[in-house]
Amino acid sequence: MPDIMLSYRHSFHAGNFADVMKHVVLVALLRYMTRKESPLCYIDTHAGAGGYDLHGEHARRTAESEEGIGRIYLAGDAPSPVSAYLELVRSFNGTGELLRYPGSPWIAAELLRKNDRLMLCELHGSDYPQLKRMFGKDRRVHCHAEEGYKFCIGLVPPAERRGLVLMDPSYELANEYQTAMATLGKLYRRFATGTYALWYPLLAERRTGTLQRAVERLGLRDVLNLQLIVADHKSQPGMHGCGMILVNPPWTLRNDMELALPYLAGKLGRGVDSACRIELWSAE
Repeated sequence: MPDIMLSYRHSFHAGNFADVMKHVVLVALLRYMTRKESPLCYIDTHAGAGGYDLHGEHARRTAESEEGIGRIYLAGDAPSPVSAYLELVRSFNGTGELLRYPGSPWIAAELLRKNDRLMLCELHGSDYPQLKRMFGKDRRVHCHAEEGYKFCIGLVPPAERRGLVLMDPSYELANEYQTAMATLGKLYRRFATGTYALWYPLLAERRTGTLQRAVERLGLRDVLNLQLIVADHKSQPGMHGCGMILVNPPWTLRNDMELALPYLAGKLGRGVDSACRIELWSAE
């Protein structure tokens, strides 16, 4: 396990294109998984602060939300999976103006029911108190000031026997891709019927190949890979897109993403090189 780094603050990046893609997927997952009456456990390994001020110092310094949620916040032509996500973002703001952006914990809490449970891990000394305040009176929500990679292993299998684990690390450490995949493998061995969603940045093509080989090596089954590419990686320094690895996704997710991802590529792309990919990495 790598040394813990606490320099990353998501408040600098809230509402960017990666958040949009990640949360469109999260909403689609939870809308389907809450159709069954049986309770569900949601686990977030890197929960963050729960919500972010887009007019705050951090968000204004990068202005990343302007190239993300800012482009589609008032869109009237969004396909249903994107429209469902936008309704939640607008609800979080409470007015017609885009002032704040919800984190994954808030989105999950809004979609989950009274008999469901949320387990949120966040170790950052500034973000954890904000997360705790947001859900202080919600008995469904349990906030843990713990290192998510380690702590989540003991949370599965959940008592509910149904679960969704969201892994959204910062990838600040050079070996964090390996750590994330190793953790996913441990979770899967303990709870093979759970649904897992691992977000990752697109920085170089070789990284994607490494992740796919890890899926094969770990013996993960029923794996869907999604990618949103907003720029040409040769002309765009740093992150030019992002992806999500879905293990045991609902059967409806692929159809939802075939509607959502081309729309997001068209709206959030920075040129003719924007694109999306939907790939089956491993079948059941």
